[in-house]
Amino acid sequence: MENTTSAAQAAPTRVGAGQATAAPPPPVAPPSPGRPAARAVGIDEDLEQVAPALRGGQSLVLAPWAGATWRAVSQLTVGFFVLLVAGVVTLSVVPVAASLTLIGVGIPLLVGCLVVTDPFAAAERARLEAQLGVRVSAPVRRRPGSRPGRGRVLTVLLDGRRWSAVAYAVVAMMLMCVEVIVAWGGLGYSLAAIALPVYRSATELSSSQAMLWIAVGIVGIWATSWATQGLALVHVRLARTLLGPGRRGEVEEARAQAAVAQEEAAAAQERVEMARVRAEHLTETRTRAVGAADTERRRIERDLHDGAQQRLVALGVELGAAKRAAAADPDAARDAIDHAHREVKEVLAELRDLVRGIHPAVLTDRGLDAALSALAARSPVPVEVDVPDTDALAACTPAAQAAAYFVTAEALTNAARHAGASLVRLDVRVSGDMLRLEIADDGHGGALELPGSGLEGLRGRVEALDGTFHLESPAGHGTRLVVEVPCAS
Repeated sequence: MENTTSAAQAAPTRVGAGQATAAPPPPVAPPSPGRPAARAVGIDEDLEQVAPALRGGQSLVLAPWAGATWRAVSQLTVGFFVLLVAGVVTLSVVPVAASLTLIGVGIPLLVGCLVVTDPFAAAERARLEAQLGVRVSAPVRRRPGSRPGRGRVLTVLLDGRRWSAVAYAVVAMMLMCVEVIVAWGGLGYSLAAIALPVYRSATELSSSQAMLWIAVGIVGIWATSWATQGLALVHVRLARTLLGPGRRGEVEEARAQAAVAQEEAAAAQERVEMARVRAEHLTETRTRAVGAADTERRRIERDLHDGAQQRLVALGVELGAAKRAAAADPDAARDAIDHAHREVKEVLAELRDLVRGIHPAVLTDRGLDAALSALAARSPVPVEVDVPDTDALAACTPAAQAAAYFVTAEALTNAARHAGASLVRLDVRVSGDMLRLEIADDGHGGALELPGSGLEGLRGRVEALDGTFHLESPAGHGTRLVVEVPCAS
């Protein structure tokens, strides 16, 4: 185991969609076919990974065919030649270099030998990981170049983990010799014992003797498999002791892992809190949206009842009077029909306004840019419209465009009726994945979001889309409204 932000704005921070979430962990690549997956196992888990037969049960019975056995055979076959060379070189060079240090000649040679232990230890850890599927942590040490002059030499000479690697080269060489003798010798002897009855006539074995030799060979195969796994386990533990981080390094690694776990727990707790705030925000905004929809439904019902319905009733009365007077008084009938015609036009205009308040046809037919231009053209207050990118507006969802339209309509109505404004500036653009709408007038300000007001309804509509709604209206300094809604659904 070898050891971003935008400038602050007046608009409030988005709740929910604007919050950052932790990135999921990257996927782990599967192990290559025929190669065991390396695991950062601890010493107590080496038994399961390297020598499962020693735990008994089914693994004990299936030891000759177990992958752990043949991984152990593979590592001793390759490791024998590697460690034989490393051990012979170590036993030849290190004692000579140590003896020559008394006259100063051996110090550079000894330092060189100790420095070479780094790549040797790294290669041995990599070999054990590749062949046995265990991962030995590398020790964390001070680099030789971190201290000037003689301090560099002392750093190397006093590094206990380098001396441990020297000891590993020697001890592992001897252990590897035992592993080779046990594995290959035991396997060869067992196979020879099983094959011995083939030469019965030549050796003059009796049937009982032949069966005995076959039994010895079979038992030898199982015993060799168990011993091979056990010696591989000893080898892994030797590598952990001499090539790993040592007791102090293990403590530091455990502390580092505990710190990482605490950070992950804190991050998880933060995500839980963010999810709770998000759920509360969604509940509040959905409640507002339902209330606003109910209020809007009641308004439409009232407008239809008090407006268009009453006019249609009056229109029916006028047409009935014209029908009765048509024969007796043609002039009176003509006047009644003219009045009915005017009433029909007024009812149609009122219905158009009502439908426009539900969903304007121009928004669906010609897009947001044309719909906003139509609002500006009908406004009694001059409106300067700035839409730098109409194609980007067209890419926004219908819900986002509808929100921008109704916010603009309400703002222009307020500017004309209440603000006493002489000019309104309307800026609409897409910034990133957000549709941003800014409306500012030069009126007397003082606008408030009162319960049940149009502004409160607009806020509910915007926040239901995970958008932001920001109102600035200081008395005597005009009103500025900034709305942002996500372009995508």
